[in-house]
Amino acid sequence: MKRIVVGLGALLFAAVMIGALLEPLPGGVNLRASVATQMTASGVAHPVTAVLLNFRGYDTLLEIAVLLLALIVMLASGIDTASDRPHAVNPVLQTLARLAAPLMIVVAVYLLWAGAFQPGGAFQAGAVLAAAAVLLHLTGLLPSWQAPQLRLRWGLAVGFLVFLAIAAGLLAQGALLQYPPAQAGALILLIEAGLTLSLGLILAGLFLFLSRDPGDDA
Repeated sequence: MKRIVVGLGALLFAAVMIGALLEPLPGGVNLRASVATQMTASGVAHPVTAVLLNFRGYDTLLEIAVLLLALIVMLASGIDTASDRPHAVNPVLQTLARLAAPLMIVVAVYLLWAGAFQPGGAFQAGAVLAAAAVLLHLTGLLPSWQAPQLRLRWGLAVGFLVFLAIAAGLLAQGALLQYPPAQAGALILLIEAGLTLSLGLILAGLFLFLSRDPGDDA
């Protein structure tokens, strides 16, 4: 009986999705003019950053929540990913990784700073930080992660918590994430700084937690 119900539900869902795909798409909406007229109140000079963290900031808030939730679910599922594969240490690769990692951190900081007035921002900066951690792990310089300790938990959640705290503080004005124009730039920079750290740890954690080996430290 359960299989029949699940099967019928799946068929109904597939039919709805096919119907939605077959419907003609509405005409495109050009929002460039609307964004351009509000740029002076956004606190930043780049339209993409203005949309992501000001005009549609709640979308970005939920995206961070989904990424954090994905990592939490992965840890809660108790997936046994332990492996006894040997680790070959290549001193040349380790040397290159030691040279590259600081440069990647500098690039991440630049992307965070540049996001206010040109392409960049927390997502790109966090991805570069995560790539640095994965590089160090693949060259044997950074152990894989076990269950996260308190400091790592705070690091994983700090971006979302800062974002949520600012959103809650601004609700007194009657709208979610409606920044005062005079403080918009500083608040967005604060959010992006927290997001850079959290996104870097979350993205790295999705790799390093799954690659943990017996005997690795947390």
